[in-house]
Amino acid sequence: MHVQKDRNQTDAGRRTPDADAGLNRTNSLHSCYLHTKTLEPMRKREFLRLTGIMGAGVVVAPFFACGPGEPNTEGGNASEGDVPPPPPPMKEFTLPELGYAFDALAPSIDAMTMEIHHGKHHAGYVRKLNAALAETPGFEGLDIAGILENVSPDQSGVRNNGGGHFNHSMFWKVMEPGGANAPSGDLAAAIDRDLGSYDAFKESFFSAAKSRFGSGWAWLCVGENKKLFIMSTANQDNPLMNKVVEQTGMPILGIDVWEHAYYLNYQNMRGDYINAFMEVINWDRVAEYYAVAVS
Repeated sequence: MHVQKDRNQTDAGRRTPDADAGLNRTNSLHSCYLHTKTLEPMRKREFLRLTGIMGAGVVVAPFFACGPGEPNTEGGNASEGDVPPPPPPMKEFTLPELGYAFDALAPSIDAMTMEIHHGKHHAGYVRKLNAALAETPGFEGLDIAGILENVSPDQSGVRNNGGGHFNHSMFWKVMEPGGANAPSGDLAAAIDRDLGSYDAFKESFFSAAKSRFGSGWAWLCVGENKKLFIMSTANQDNPLMNKVVEQTGMPILGIDVWEHAYYLNYQNMRGDYINAFMEVINWDRVAEYYAVAVS
């Protein structure tokens, strides 16, 4: 099991002069997969569509080539004369619909928790992300994957709220009612191959979620070698943040272990909540994410 070690979680709340070094608008073509890999635009579109973020105010790969009036990374003129074009307007993110009734996961997850979690907590991350992006240059033209890939540890507003938006968007999808209650096919074979067995996966995933100190997430990810691994992250960090976390990958399953995700029903019994979550995983959805990750 690969469990993320804690990084320094202290956010200074201030930008350093080189905080945005290396950022440019063409990074919207970069990977949400790994820091050394590039996710093709069509794969990124599919991944964002499946997580429910596509269509929710996201700009997806607006710059496919460097041409007149577009960003130029080769040092030449970006448009007529020596004045580069202004960055495209930052399109605001919006809260995606939950897609099912608040009580659809009861009794595993109660209706009030779902209503507050989605309508208050997730909505708050979206609102604060838009505000942070308006005050933080360097992310113009990027979709949510590009933002997370390029965010620096000290850019706390974008880091925390961008992570919160992406993480919750995936969280709602992997619990969507109506899917298989156990992995099958290629995903089941990969779990057996990389993690030992489905039972071994459940034990390792439970441990990563239960042992995450304070608030955070546990993840099932696809790594650079297209093998599965398990990790956890603090706060709203996730495996896409290659400037923040020590181990990167494409997340295909995540559980929120912030207390707001379970305290109304489970109080301090995080383990009971994790077991309940395992009962409502939509493994068909996870398999779709896996197929995109290894394609």
